[in-house]
Amino acid sequence: MNRDEMAAWVVTDPGSIDDEPLRLTGRPRPVPAPGELSIDVLACGVCRTDLHVVEGDLPVHRRHVIPGHEVVGRVVTAPAGSEFRPGDRVGVPWLRSTCGECRFCRSGRENLCLTPTFTGWDVDGGYAEAVTVPAAFAYALPDSFDDVHAAPLLCAGIIGFRALERAALPRGGRLGIYGFGGSAHITAQIALHRGATVHVLTRSEAARRLALELGCASARDAADHPPELLDAAILFAPVGELVPVALAALDRGGTLAIAGIHLSDVPALDYQRYLFQERNLASVTANTRADGHRFLAEAQEAGVVVRARRYPFDGALDALRDLAHDRVDGAAVISFAPTASTN
Repeated sequence: MNRDEMAAWVVTDPGSIDDEPLRLTGRPRPVPAPGELSIDVLACGVCRTDLHVVEGDLPVHRRHVIPGHEVVGRVVTAPAGSEFRPGDRVGVPWLRSTCGECRFCRSGRENLCLTPTFTGWDVDGGYAEAVTVPAAFAYALPDSFDDVHAAPLLCAGIIGFRALERAALPRGGRLGIYGFGGSAHITAQIALHRGATVHVLTRSEAARRLALELGCASARDAADHPPELLDAAILFAPVGELVPVALAALDRGGTLAIAGIHLSDVPALDYQRYLFQERNLASVTANTRADGHRFLAEAQEAGVVVRARRYPFDGALDALRDLAHDRVDGAAVISFAPTASTN
């Protein structure tokens, strides 16, 4: 394959991951538009949102899209005036662009932009040998994280950080985390660094063990009640039936933040039981670039340990299958490197 071509995983027709809706093929190498970086991909995290794109839970925005939005790569070309130079290591996140002009962008809420684009959904992403990204939306990455362990920070970490902010957890408060995968295990460490007591509720026995290893106060099944009332909770599992379960675990004035882009139907909520006494229900929609910069700085300060399971590039389908069937402990990452360590 010459320099103008690359290998890439392409969504053929969205459907069950067990029916292999993803195909490895050749694609022209993307050409950067003005203001964009051209990047050789080193690693790409495998996010549950990728699974929603591949399986059709999210509507098709681009036919035969290349998924992947937790991209670590090396800059090949950079536009004049960019903070980045050829050879720099950068991160490419979910949020690829915003208009900068709508009422939300102008008020510092670009995550609610009326015309955003997203990596691996609107524009081809990182399940490929190369990507492009507007330089203004790329991140410099902390040197303390290698390629494999930096990748999950770019969505799992940033979105978890946004969810933690939306949950309005008081300093030193009691946090419940429902579901404990790639995003939750990073978010728990940020909360612990802030002095919180963290209770994890998840159906995975391996995830419960990981939660206790990381210093969480308890780890129980997702349907169980935590050992104390919660000041805040975050729902990472895309399971609407857990919304009333989590709300019931909140103390008066507590907030439940739903972190995912997709959620199955929520059962009817009894107002007196689940929402009265000023309990709050909040959603999370993408993130601002400021969220990303703040999170990456705090992740380095907190010494966050990313539990990553590495897959070779030709194993992307296996990674998504394992994610779908809860066989991933922590985060899954596709890597072009011949070997990589796993924490």
